[in-house]
Amino acid sequence: MAEFKLIMPKLGESVQEATITKWFVKENDRIEEDDRLLEIATDKVDSEIPSPVDGVVTKIFYPKDALVPVGEVIALIRTSDDDSTQEKTSQPTSNQATASETKSVSAPDSQIEDINHTSDRFYSPLVKSIAKTEGIGFEELEAIKGTGNNDRVTKTDVLKYVENRGSQKTAQTPAPAAQVVQTPAAAATTAQQKPNKVHVSVSANDEIVEMDRMRKMIGDHMIMSKQVSPHVTSMVEADVTNIVLWRDKIKDAFQKREGEKITYLPIILEAIVKAMKDYPWVNASVDGDRIIIRKNYNIGVAVALPTGNLIVPVIKKADQLNIVGLTKELNRLANAARENKLTPDDISGGTFSVSNFGTFRNVMGTPIINQPQVAIMAVGTIEKKPAVIETPTGDIIGIRHKMFLSLSYDHRVVDGALGGAYLRKVADYLEEFDMNRTF
Repeated sequence: MAEFKLIMPKLGESVQEATITKWFVKENDRIEEDDRLLEIATDKVDSEIPSPVDGVVTKIFYPKDALVPVGEVIALIRTSDDDSTQEKTSQPTSNQATASETKSVSAPDSQIEDINHTSDRFYSPLVKSIAKTEGIGFEELEAIKGTGNNDRVTKTDVLKYVENRGSQKTAQTPAPAAQVVQTPAAAATTAQQKPNKVHVSVSANDEIVEMDRMRKMIGDHMIMSKQVSPHVTSMVEADVTNIVLWRDKIKDAFQKREGEKITYLPIILEAIVKAMKDYPWVNASVDGDRIIIRKNYNIGVAVALPTGNLIVPVIKKADQLNIVGLTKELNRLANAARENKLTPDDISGGTFSVSNFGTFRNVMGTPIINQPQVAIMAVGTIEKKPAVIETPTGDIIGIRHKMFLSLSYDHRVVDGALGGAYLRKVADYLEEFDMNRTF
């Protein structure tokens, strides 16, 4: 009997697991290649997984709402369908083999299965195996602080715990002075790990709306970012008159030739990336005590969804795209986001983010850094303003198109001088835009 093992796919470089939010099939259902099998969700995107083969679903190892590591077998599909094979699979020996295979994939140990049933935390098979080998009980495992996504306990966490546990067993009782120092720190760590809930009273006329999964994840991600990164925001006002006049001049010809509408955002993205090459430390990430300077310029652009939620698709290698390329990729990602057609690759790998507050006619904003990046730019609305214009014969007052840019940055990496210099450079590139350039 030929069977195909369906595994949880890789959903981006930083994603290690996904939640099964819906099964479109059940066991013994016949399916064809490209039929929808299930829907999965991460903290970045929801995706439908199609069947890569024709056949019959013989086994589903994980139910709806299960959190599954990347690479785990989630279902078996029988790709051969003759009567003799079906009769063989109904024999006791084959049943035993199937049960054995199911056990090895979904629950290699009964103790591990008990942990899943009694805990809200997810533990990977490797972590469970280490815990079993090292004699770590359930309550002890629950007490380990996780450093993975959603406080998940990683291999490094449990190995570090084992190492420290060994030293703690042989260590002498600490002096009272040491206890006084450690107690507040431990209390602060606990408070940060489990923030207090704010209890809110509800009146008869109030409407209660449960947060959807995406809204909860956005909230958790933003809280984590504020806790991890010391945020600083700098602002500058740029004169974008040349850009406004140039776009007004070429927009009809652009749409006729390229079949795309051009907005101001691709022009702003071009300046953002250009300035980033002058100040590469804003295109970075923090990994513990290491600063990783990114060599790819992958720009995430926040898109508001019809549901009211937010998602950040990524323009990959934006420095290699001209205005036409940036416009087409930006429009493609924005449309895919609103139609719920983004792929995991579309929302992974970002190194810097942009939030367009101007879409809602907001003057400026102070965005929250999209971890693990170290900076995010907010773009305000463009407004006509009276301004002093320097001329060879003296200063005059004229009407100019002005726009605020604000940069939130991680003070662990980007100091005020660097953040301010980078932000000013972006504004300079926008103000020096060549009105005679072609597209």
